[in-house]
Amino acid sequence: MYYSPIYRNETNPSQPSGSANAANPSSNPVPALFLDLEKALNGEYSAIACYEQLAKLAPNEEQRNRILEIRNDEIRHYQIISQMYVTMAGKQPAPQLTEPCPTEYKAGLLAAFKDEQETVDFYLGITDQTNIPYVKETFRRIAADEQNHAVWFLYLLMQC
Repeated sequence: MYYSPIYRNETNPSQPSGSANAANPSSNPVPALFLDLEKALNGEYSAIACYEQLAKLAPNEEQRNRILEIRNDEIRHYQIISQMYVTMAGKQPAPQLTEPCPTEYKAGLLAAFKDEQETVDFYLGITDQTNIPYVKETFRRIAADEQNHAVWFLYLLMQC
């Protein structure tokens, strides 16, 4: 089930962003949720690309398979968030790579670990800001996946 795109209004938390002053667009800014969805899509898109490169650098099949498994999770996250975005925004997302992927294996693992940890915080922030049950539960579940990924990247780092 999909819900309407409403985030709490920053100036009045009890009032949804999209409901008041619809006739006056200057007092009705782009809902923060759209911006967060775009940021999440860019992050997932970047992780998909970087983890493909990182898997190619892995020293053995076990580590390569673990990274590809994480990459598959990121593809699934991208698809879920993309569907949410299309439903709420009424248009297809146009994701962009947010930063270059490290070209050295250990540096790539460290960057992936840090990114996964930061993503957990970002996604939990979304769950705190929204009053949309579907969005809240979806990002809570994805945040749990991201935390699991961080643990795996830390494990792989310890193998270096």
